[in-house]
Amino acid sequence: MPLKLHTIICSTRPSRLGPKIAEWFDAIAQGHDGFDAELVDLASFELPVFDEPKHPRLRDYAHDHTKAWSASVDAADAFVFVTPEYNYGPPPSFINAVNYLVHEWAYKPAAFVSYGGASGGVRAVQMEKLLLTTMKVMPIPEGVALPMFSQHLVEGAFKPPELQDKAAGVMLTELARWATALKTLRAPS
Repeated sequence: MPLKLHTIICSTRPSRLGPKIAEWFDAIAQGHDGFDAELVDLASFELPVFDEPKHPRLRDYAHDHTKAWSASVDAADAFVFVTPEYNYGPPPSFINAVNYLVHEWAYKPAAFVSYGGASGGVRAVQMEKLLLTTMKVMPIPEGVALPMFSQHLVEGAFKPPELQDKAAGVMLTELARWATALKTLRAPS
């Protein structure tokens, strides 16, 4: 059974461009033989600011949006977060979505496709990695940073330099190695 990769679009604001970048990356992920890739739009879950009455470690969710989000995260063996940088940090939607769950995240690797201005979103990624490690997620060093990303929007599609396609492939190969190794930690004991 192939490893399940969820590429998660982290921005939820109406004017976002993350879906264009995610579509570009998903096409590369679909062609990678290490994963069964699925594109997941965080906005589709319509998660309000955390509203569960019980702590997420109990997995006793009251709301349908939480149950759907839990099932999605639980189904994945690995994650790629397509993330912008807002005010030198991660989008609030990312932080909120991570905090909704606990056990569903554990012992899975994550990688990042970040985008922004001159920094390419790397400051957001550094903060996101810190949060994910508390959920027992292994953020891998390989990633794709897309500085000045809007210069690569052509006729409604994201078309970065070929170097970024290669970086995405390298990242996916390494992510598959981690996902294979970490799968044993999630096996029932």
